[in-house]
Amino acid sequence: MKTVGLRRGDEGAGRRTGAGSVAAPATVGGEGHTRAAIVQLLLEEGPITATAIGNKLGLAPAGVRRHLDALIDSGQARAGRSAPWQQKGRGRPAKQYQLTAAGRGKLGHAYDDLAGAAMRQLGEIGGEQALTEFARKRARTIVAGIEPVAEHTPQQTEAKAEEIAEAFTDAGFAATTRKVGAGVQICQHHCPVAHVAEEFPQLCAAELEAFRELLGTHVQRLATIANGDCACTTHVPLLVPPTAQTRTSAQTAAQPAAVRTNDSGRSAE
Repeated sequence: MKTVGLRRGDEGAGRRTGAGSVAAPATVGGEGHTRAAIVQLLLEEGPITATAIGNKLGLAPAGVRRHLDALIDSGQARAGRSAPWQQKGRGRPAKQYQLTAAGRGKLGHAYDDLAGAAMRQLGEIGGEQALTEFARKRARTIVAGIEPVAEHTPQQTEAKAEEIAEAFTDAGFAATTRKVGAGVQICQHHCPVAHVAEEFPQLCAAELEAFRELLGTHVQRLATIANGDCACTTHVPLLVPPTAQTRTSAQTAAQPAAVRTNDSGRSAE
């Protein structure tokens, strides 16, 4: 998985949180900062094993598991076994940890009540169209300054997906990209308006529309935090099929030239 939105050296100075602040590294500041660093890894890279967390933060496995157990006891995290295809080597599948909805909720959802009330009022005044237009304007504001992909090559499409993910990270979504098969996935590990999006799906739909406009292909939303998933995941195919117009042009070029006719309707030699 590739994390975007972090400047070179951020890993040593601390990790960017979903709200744009930076959590201190695990080696500085004691228990609270260690717990915050683990929570940030669960947010950005979960599901993740305790071993992987320890390797990334330079912590002993016993210390990592102690923090994970505390997070599980408080309902902020949960553990599950790795799928067979994720298992490396023999033996019992390792546990993988990720945040629960309650854990993500503790990261803060700015002005949820106020935003929800404002959206409801907007809907009463302007109806469905007003909500849709507001959601579109919000999504386009997040990606303002990003140009649509110039050429549909795998390299340019992947680079554009990373650019979009970085813009959403700056907006508080803790977004990353990762290669999956013949595509790339944009993963938003935090949603600062998740509670509002549960009531107003126009917000999620507008984000997807913005992705399609910039990437010039049919992207697919696989999961959303608003629906209870651990992240908002959008699949972007790296190989864009030719358009119907391109296919038609190719077929026409491959066919013999049409027989020309003269004014009397008879074929002209």
